[in-house]
Amino acid sequence: MEAAHHDRGKALSDWLLQRGLEGAQQEDLLQGYCEKLLDLGVPLARLHLAQRAFHPQFGGIGFDWVRDGTVSNEAYEHRDAPQQRWLDSPMYHLLQTDLAEMREPLGDPGYVSRFPFLNELKSRGLTDYFATGVMFEEGSAADPVDPNNTPEGMLISWASDTPEGFSDQDITLIRNILPILALALKSASNRRIAQDLLRVYLGRDAGARVLSGEIRRGSLREIRAVICYFDLTGFTRLAEQTPGDALIAMLNDYFGVAVTAIQQAGGNVLKFMGDGMLAMFAQDDMTDAAAAAMQAAARLNAEMRAANQRRAGAGLPVTEFTLALHAGDILYGNIGGENRLDFTVIGPAVNLTARLAGMHSALGQSVIISQAVAKAVPDTEHDIVPLGRYMLRGVSAPQELFTLYQPAG
Repeated sequence: MEAAHHDRGKALSDWLLQRGLEGAQQEDLLQGYCEKLLDLGVPLARLHLAQRAFHPQFGGIGFDWVRDGTVSNEAYEHRDAPQQRWLDSPMYHLLQTDLAEMREPLGDPGYVSRFPFLNELKSRGLTDYFATGVMFEEGSAADPVDPNNTPEGMLISWASDTPEGFSDQDITLIRNILPILALALKSASNRRIAQDLLRVYLGRDAGARVLSGEIRRGSLREIRAVICYFDLTGFTRLAEQTPGDALIAMLNDYFGVAVTAIQQAGGNVLKFMGDGMLAMFAQDDMTDAAAAAMQAAARLNAEMRAANQRRAGAGLPVTEFTLALHAGDILYGNIGGENRLDFTVIGPAVNLTARLAGMHSALGQSVIISQAVAKAVPDTEHDIVPLGRYMLRGVSAPQELFTLYQPAG
C-alpha cells in the first residue's frame, strides 16, 4: 500500500517539476496540484497559499483554491500597521511562534478554535486544517521571523471537509511533495516578480520587450509613434516652498493622474524626468495612435482640473501642467553603457516634441499638438484649434501648431 502511495506521489512530483521547468504560472500549478491530490484520494476541499510580492503597491499575494472551482488571487497592499485579521490568523501564529507546522481538528465535537478564521471555516463545513511554511531565503535557525516583515517564502494551508479529515498518509504525502511544490512555486514567483518590476520601472511595453530577450546593447527598432511629453509647471518654485514629504506626495498624485490617463488610452510611459514624463502611443496604425493620444490629452486635461480642485479643497499645494504631442519615426531600444542600459526612444521626432514643450509659455496653452498629429485624425471628436505657424529652434521648416479646446466643466 505504501509503495503504491509513493508511486502516486512520485507522479505528482514529476508533474510539478515538469510544469515548473515549463514556466507555468502559480495559478496553473496550484490548480493542477490540487486536482491531482484529489485523484490520489486526498480529501482536499480548500487550499490557501500566500507569497511575498515585490511591488510598490502590494506586499504580498494570496491564492485560494476550492474544490469544484478555480484558483483566485488577492493582492495585499502595503500597510503601516498590520490588519487585525492578520494578527488573529493561524498563519501569523505559525510565524510568531516559529512552529514548523500546525494542525487543528475542526470537526471534533464541541471544538472551538482560538482563531476566528478557523471557526469560520468550521461553520462552512470544513473538518481538518493543516498549515506550514517554506522560507526561500537562507538564514540562521536561531533568527526569529518577523511576521510583519517576512522573508521571501510561502505560507500554505490545506483543509478537508470529510468527517474523518486527512489521514496520516495524506499528511505524509503532502509533506513529502511540499519541497517540489515550493520549488515550482518559487520559480513561478520569480518570473512574476521580474514581470512586475520590469513593468513598474520600465513600463508595460519596454518591460515585456526586455523580458522577452531584447536586452542587447544597441539593439534598436524603428517605429512610427506619437510622442507625448508631460510636464508640471512652476515646480521649481513649489520645491522651494514645500516640505520634502509633501512635495513627493504631490508628484505621486499628479503622476498617478497622468500615468492612468495615458495607459487607459493605450499609451506606454517610457520614463520620468524630474517633474516631467515621456510617453508614447505606438499602435500599429498612426491614425489609431494619434486618436489614442488625443483621448489621453482630453482625459488628462479634465482629470488634472479635478485633481487641483480636490487638492485645493484639502489645503494642499497645486500646480498646472503642459502636454506636447508630435508624431513621427523614432528609434526604440537599448542605449547606454556596458552595465547600465536604458530602454528609450531617440530621433528627430523626439527632439521636435521637446521643442514643442518649450512653446507653452509663448503661446499661453497647456496642450500643444503638432501638425503631424492633427492631420492623422481629421475626423476626431475633439475640438482642435489652430495656433498658427512657428519656427522652432533647431527645426528647419516652419511648423503649424494646434491646441485642444475643452470648456471648463
